[in-house]
Amino acid sequence: MDISKIFDHKKIIFSLEIFPPKKDTPYNVIYNTLLKLRGIPADFISVTYGAGGSKAQRDKTIEIAALILSTYHIEPVAHLTCVNSDKGEVLSALEQLKANQVQNIMVLRGDISPDVPPKEDFRHASDLAAFIKAYDSSFNLLGACYPEVHYQAESMEKDIEHLKIKIENGVTHLITQLFFDNSKFYEFREKAEKAGIHVPIEAGIMPITSLRQIERTVALSGASVPAKLSRLFSRYGENPKALFDAGIYYATEQIIDLIDHDVRGIHLYTMNNVETATRVSDAIQNILEAENTPTNAA
Repeated sequence: MDISKIFDHKKIIFSLEIFPPKKDTPYNVIYNTLLKLRGIPADFISVTYGAGGSKAQRDKTIEIAALILSTYHIEPVAHLTCVNSDKGEVLSALEQLKANQVQNIMVLRGDISPDVPPKEDFRHASDLAAFIKAYDSSFNLLGACYPEVHYQAESMEKDIEHLKIKIENGVTHLITQLFFDNSKFYEFREKAEKAGIHVPIEAGIMPITSLRQIERTVALSGASVPAKLSRLFSRYGENPKALFDAGIYYATEQIIDLIDHDVRGIHLYTMNNVETATRVSDAIQNILEAENTPTNAA
């Protein structure tokens, strides 16, 4: 199913993101994770693609996406990066996705490794989007966006110009990089709308439940840390259980504020942590249900 159609009858959608197991992790852990996550009423589940972009990584992503659809009957979104792929490799991935009836793809450039020269067929995610649409227009394409500006962009304005090209080339729905300061999202959304971007934008939220996680997440994403979140870590950093609860509380409060400001969707970066995903989902499901009832529909 083309998940862009969900926005036609839902004011706010709710989705999850998972990742394939790492090389040193038993592969069957993903089956246990999915078995537990299926109790969460998600509109779709996206599956990430390894940074290296190898065929083995791609095959894992497609295998898990196919499993989500065939076994758990939830719509999957398969991530597909292009920085280390040529047209033949992308075509092979698209054929696999079609064979498994996976219709929704998250188009991404992928991270450029200093040790692996990028291939030349695709320089940007917008190039990948155009290529997929030319191959088979029945694929529905999602794209990433950055409330605090992509680290390689000259400015927010330039970043939004590039985002418009992505949409012109076929992207129907955007998901943000994670952020902790809602004001950054509201500022970005306003600028995007003024620039003529009117596709639905989901807010990417990651509950931070440990000191190690915040250090790694900020280093990788570049997301700013508001004073309120910083105080929680200072206050409960020596108490892992209290810190876990505080992280869930902060993410839940962040989501409720986003809903109050008419966000089109919440995309929860689960980090394959079932307890985190379940607790956040349980805290907001009644609110989402109320927002999505016909009497409250926009």
